[in-house]
Amino acid sequence: MNRPPRPTRRGVRVAAPALAAAALLATAACSADDGDAQGGTARSAAPAAGEPTPPSPSVTVARTLTEAQVRTALISPGDLGPGWAGTQGAATWRDALLKGRVEEADCRRLLDGLYTESLLGEPAGARAVLGFDNSGSGAQLRHQAAAYDRAALDESLAWLAAVPRTCPEFTATDAAGNQYTVRVEAAAPPTVGEAGAGLHVSVTGGSDEVPAALTLDFAAVRVGDSALSLTNGGLTGADTDATLRATEAGTRRLQEVLDGGTPAARPSVEQG
Repeated sequence: MNRPPRPTRRGVRVAAPALAAAALLATAACSADDGDAQGGTARSAAPAAGEPTPPSPSVTVARTLTEAQVRTALISPGDLGPGWAGTQGAATWRDALLKGRVEEADCRRLLDGLYTESLLGEPAGARAVLGFDNSGSGAQLRHQAAAYDRAALDESLAWLAAVPRTCPEFTATDAAGNQYTVRVEAAAPPTVGEAGAGLHVSVTGGSDEVPAALTLDFAAVRVGDSALSLTNGGLTGADTDATLRATEAGTRRLQEVLDGGTPAARPSVEQG
């Protein structure tokens, strides 16, 4: 009997590996496409080595000021009115009436800060100071501008706002044993800048032979991460109008410097 020829399996054996290979190639292609897409996203999110990383839009980069720029932000005698000129040196009442032993921590911080001109804390960057004397009243005004750590600066301003409640009156004792009464009142905070604080401080007492009465205005204004501070006064009182003029002029100059501008040149005065 003649049998029909058996169907060959060669076509099946050849087709199966071909199909498997095609499937593997297709899978590899899909994987490559996915990898390229993922890799493209990663590369767009992470800059190549050596490229600067741009700041996030939500992060504010504070302007860093040089010492020369901070000095440019300081006021001049012309900003204060008649009778003011560059200082001839630290007033003698600073050592006599602003140095003393104080028991209460907050009150000691206030008196020490007035003496060392550090009521806003230690600057974190450039700092500049000028002093001015009034020939008629004998008052002295000290103007400081500096860059600070923002969180520490805000803490100092909050503490200053609370001082009239925590230290309305306290006693300071000098090296000779003389006692002075220090009274602290809140002054209207400056209406310029982004935040500020104001104080009115009086120191009375001393020996029977040499009684003393010192009056000081203190004002501080924050602009960004920078701030100015002012003390103004003397043994004959404090000219509050001069304090306000200095605060406004100093804030205006500091803001202009922070904005990248150059305030009008100041007449040359002695660094104090």
